[in-house]
Amino acid sequence: MNGYRPQAKAKSMPPRSNRRTPVRRQAVKTHTGQNGNGLACQRLAVLPNGNVNSVRRRLLAGSVGGVVSSCFPGTVSAASLSRKPLRIGTTAVFLNEQLQLLDVWRQDLRDILGFDVQFVQRRSYGEIVELLLNRQLDAAWICGFPYVQHADSFRLLAVPVYQGQPLYRSYLIVQEENRQARGIADLYGCVFAYSDPLSNSGFLVPMAQMASVSLDPSRFFRKAMFTFAHRKVVQAVASGLADAGAVDGYVWDTIAEQFPEWTNGARVAWRSEYYGFPPIVARHDLEVDQFHGLQHALLSMTQRPRGRLILSRLCLDRFSVKDPGIYDDIRSLLQSVNPAHLSRANATAPAV
Repeated sequence: MNGYRPQAKAKSMPPRSNRRTPVRRQAVKTHTGQNGNGLACQRLAVLPNGNVNSVRRRLLAGSVGGVVSSCFPGTVSAASLSRKPLRIGTTAVFLNEQLQLLDVWRQDLRDILGFDVQFVQRRSYGEIVELLLNRQLDAAWICGFPYVQHADSFRLLAVPVYQGQPLYRSYLIVQEENRQARGIADLYGCVFAYSDPLSNSGFLVPMAQMASVSLDPSRFFRKAMFTFAHRKVVQAVASGLADAGAVDGYVWDTIAEQFPEWTNGARVAWRSEYYGFPPIVARHDLEVDQFHGLQHALLSMTQRPRGRLILSRLCLDRFSVKDPGIYDDIRSLLQSVNPAHLSRANATAPAV
């Protein structure tokens, strides 16, 4: 197992009681603020309400250097706008509080595709998956867990590349003062925060870890909860609301780089093996021209100033096309967990 990486001493917190086959990955250099598209990973500040248009103007004019017209020579025709928009689902689990970024992204996709795009946000992966299965969405940014569950219904459209690889890890985080915890088995009797019932890093990985040492999650933890956002898992542990939690490593690393104060009071106790990065998928019967058009628009983001800015805000290198086999390890995790334990944990852990 990977050991924890000591972090800077944070503010002290009141004492609390604390009772597969891995994906082969090339060595990756420690992230230093530059992503693969050559732009520094930008701080994801929440901007004042009503400032969306000014943000768009800044991104498209000042930041881009006045070359938007040459990159996007066409305009969206009235006929194109009259057609049904392409609906893309996102959740707060992964992409949180980025409504203004989504507005800029929508404009970028609309300019490339030639017709309107609509981002649809819901609280949970479950809601997004249901909409996609019912053809109320055309595509969605989901997790590898629901993708392997519905691989016959969803088509892999694009996989983000993060720090040079289309992979990420789950982190087990604990309160900073807890220096003994090295893994899930050290957390008996604690209050534990999951992110989402359909999150690989925030639910399936810790469930599989407990299954590997024959632990029943419903009896192991004193209390468990779902936060429905990786950021909120970090906040729950850092504030003392939870003793420990499972979080997407990409989200933790991004928060630690951009908002280090949010991680004060928490530390990483354990890191998982690598898994396929949460993908963008399409419903299996999406029209061929729309599928390939959206895929091209995502893959070519590094070729456009505006696309590079969006990637930088997301701290991603680019989007790529990968074989579905990249998610086989998540499928193996799912098979290793007792379905009854998943159902019971889902039913008994309240949302916060």
